[in-house]
Amino acid sequence: MATPKFNTKSPTIKRILREAAELSNAPSPDYTAAPLESDLFEWHFTLRGPPKSAFAEGIYHGRIVLPPAYPLSPPSFRFTTPSGRFEPNREICLSISGHHEETWQPAWGVRTALVALRTFMETGASGQIGGLDTSDAVRARLAASSRSWRCGVCAQTNEEIIAECEERCRESGESSETKEVEVPAELRMAFRDEMEKEKAATDEGAKEDAESAELAEGFVQTAPERMHNAPHAAAAAAAVAPARPVQRVPAPTLTTRIPLPDPMGPGAVGIQQPIHIDPNGGVPPWLDYAIMAMVMMLVAIILKIMLR
Repeated sequence: MATPKFNTKSPTIKRILREAAELSNAPSPDYTAAPLESDLFEWHFTLRGPPKSAFAEGIYHGRIVLPPAYPLSPPSFRFTTPSGRFEPNREICLSISGHHEETWQPAWGVRTALVALRTFMETGASGQIGGLDTSDAVRARLAASSRSWRCGVCAQTNEEIIAECEERCRESGESSETKEVEVPAELRMAFRDEMEKEKAATDEGAKEDAESAELAEGFVQTAPERMHNAPHAAAAAAAVAPARPVQRVPAPTLTTRIPLPDPMGPGAVGIQQPIHIDPNGGVPPWLDYAIMAMVMMLVAIILKIMLR
């Protein structure tokens, strides 16, 4: 099988190769980890259970998946061997807060994470999803059976893998007491699906808060500006000048002057004077005489009739 080629100039690849070489050159009798030949971003690890605990006699196997942005982003872990503490094949993430991957420190590495995992095995599940709160008897039984657990990819049992680590340590003169890795106090553990739910809930809450803020902002903007600013204006006026009795000032009457055109001006139009019409001016004089004659004749006829 041909060995896959990787871009050795990539900072991520350089970091992964350096960590793999460091774990191989400075082995520990309590844990080991190495990348797969076919994929540098997938590792398999094997570790002993923490001493003086129900896991002390156990040897546990699991997988490590390094993200493309490693070491800026934390690796994730899965225990494939039943332990009574973690659900098998449940993805585990490490970070400072346990809920924010961005708080992972690039200075930490696979070795630090493995030591932290051993430490976390002794902690209680406390109802955490993915954590198991089994009895010490169950954990001790699983620990005894874990030694013969065999990984299909590694083609070795957990006990055989740790035996090889112990042999390399004897050859190099290393022991568990000669070199200890200190686990940062702020390092925490969380399950990835819990982190995603927490992040989704946080984003949803932030979205609702933003919508509420927008609604509130819109309500304030639609209010009459006079009413909205009245308290502030009154407060500002009170701060500038002392209070005085209210004086009523009559409102002035506005008078609008309309200019009249100059009758003597060059463009002025003459104003017609009123015309007096004589009601008798249009009657001919002879008509008056004829009427008077007819009246006199009627009077004479009437007198003649009366005198008979």
